Amino acid sequence: MARRSVSQAQRVVVKVGSSSLTTAQGGLDAERLNTLVDALAAHRLGGSQLVLVSSGAIAAGLSPLALSRRPRDLATQQAAASVGQGLLMHRYTESFRRHALTVGQVLLTSDDVVRRAHYRNAARTLHRLLDLGVVPVVNENDTVATDEIRVGDNDRLAALVAHLVHADLLVLLSDVDGVYDGRPSDAGSQLVRSVRSAADLDGMRIGHTGTSGVGIGGMATKVEAAGIAVEAGITTIVTSAALAGEVLAGAEVGTVFHPVGSRSSQRLLWLAHASTPRGRLRLDAGAVAAVVQRRSSLLPAGVTAVEGDFAAGDPVDLLDENGHAVARGLVNFDATELPGLLGRSTRDLARELGPAYRREIVHRDDLVLLRR
Repeated sequence: MARRSVSQAQRVVVKVGSSSLTTAQGGLDAERLNTLVDALAAHRLGGSQLVLVSSGAIAAGLSPLALSRRPRDLATQQAAASVGQGLLMHRYTESFRRHALTVGQVLLTSDDVVRRAHYRNAARTLHRLLDLGVVPVVNENDTVATDEIRVGDNDRLAALVAHLVHADLLVLLSDVDGVYDGRPSDAGSQLVRSVRSAADLDGMRIGHTGTSGVGIGGMATKVEAAGIAVEAGITTIVTSAALAGEVLAGAEVGTVFHPVGSRSSQRLLWLAHASTPRGRLRLDAGAVAAVVQRRSSLLPAGVTAVEGDFAAGDPVDLLDENGHAVARGLVNFDATELPGLLGRSTRDLARELGPAYRREIVHRDDLVLLRR
């Protein structure tokens, strides 16, 4: 998608970070939120469908709870999110109402976005809201999310949602106007206007959490999220919330990440970007070549070691001889079953143990290669 056609994107996912919505003390900044909504509403009323992925629930809950900074423990984060989510949605409801637009709250965990049964429900809800002319406001369900089911950050959540709703464009907004080749505050740092492959960012210092202290993301998470989106064929632009109106109008602002792939299945998207590996399988050189180069299934003969405690159906990382993860897949055996199978052919195993042992350790349809 060329810059000039960004304004014609029919379905857009916009993500905004906490630092763009809140004061330094943690409360919601009504003026900044209204300015953002004005820009989004103008694009929505121009004929496009819009999904807003918004951080800010925990940050909005800090001031009412007399907390001076974002809490570190999960229980207090959940409490702050519980208080702040209602405040955040009230603000959005009132602000979009000024443009005669209705919003709907959608709270998600990674299971809702990427596991098939949950994904169908989430997709059905989001698509129906869009059909009804509603602006879905999506956030991670911080009030109940645990470390095991968290998406991790709203940049990645936005990329997954963009895939889920078949978006044409993903816009990631923060308080920085794009990706720089150094610290934006350093003299000589230059804005990167266009990224066509990961190699375009080689050697650059991509920052992490900003100075506001109310968010958990940063430019690094936006670059990672852009990588997820462009691999699925979705143009992504990173810029500041102050430039939201300009970027949606197609202006030459921010950093544009160009698509490098086509839309993949939801299950494989989950496997690559939202699953947590439960174990690791070490492969010999022949098995690495078969999996990576020939995209073959993983057979017992090519596995040299098993690490972790996992059950059949769990995601596991596949490691090369240097210990680098080259792929991730859904394993067909429990960890306790595998040691006796290693280094042996499926034919011998089936003859000795029965036909159930003729199957692959990881089938090629349940494998994704990992970026290295």
